[in-house]
Amino acid sequence: MSGAQGAGGGKPRRTPGSVLSGLAVAVGCVLFLGGFVWGAMLYKPYTVPTDSMTPTIGKGARVLAERVDGGDVRRGDVVVFRDQVWGDLPMVKRVIGVGGDRVECCDKQGRLRVNGKVLEEPYLRSGEQASSSVFSTTVPKNRLFLLGDHRSDSLDSRVHLTDEAGGAVERGAVDARVDATAWPLGSWGTVGRPDAFKALPGGISQPGPLGPILIAVIVGAVLILAGAAHGPIARRRAGGGARRDQAAKGKVAASG
Repeated sequence: MSGAQGAGGGKPRRTPGSVLSGLAVAVGCVLFLGGFVWGAMLYKPYTVPTDSMTPTIGKGARVLAERVDGGDVRRGDVVVFRDQVWGDLPMVKRVIGVGGDRVECCDKQGRLRVNGKVLEEPYLRSGEQASSSVFSTTVPKNRLFLLGDHRSDSLDSRVHLTDEAGGAVERGAVDARVDATAWPLGSWGTVGRPDAFKALPGGISQPGPLGPILIAVIVGAVLILAGAAHGPIARRRAGGGARRDQAAKGKVAASG
């Protein structure tokens, strides 16, 4: 009874390949699902409604923005914020100045100056000046001076210069910092921190963990697919071997 069960009714013997495939699927699920959960906790998608940030971010583009505290924002960051004076809607602009900065425009070459230092802005449209209007302002403490990259078509801090805060937005109004564009597919890419802001006090911020999150998701997917493919491939090979054995036995019987 026990011999019959071992021969035909017992549990199938696990091969090293099947053990490894199961381990690959398990690890892949942890990485894949963990990456999505990690990303959902840190990042939030936003749609940019206007072309005020072109060419960096086009109109209708979908961006991935890391949830950050306004106190962590640095010059050069592209942020998502909401301010009642600006319409109380999510908006996307670039941080040009922080509390205490003197922001002026423009010099003879049409460039901004921050604390007396000329600001090279490679993200602007080719040939476009930093601003079509002349201004000079000091950013109040704990506030941010924000401009769109498409200066000739952006309603930003320059429009609100006559407001009580001189066009600056509270740091607490910031919801997130843009790390990458996700849609449309042709525009996929990270939003870098311009080198022009490195020399200013406080430097630039560090990118969020979007890269490691994507790597975890991709590696997890590959492991899951590879592990799941082992079973069908092993059975196919076993079936092919069995057919070859039967064919060999048939030839031996015929020759005998």
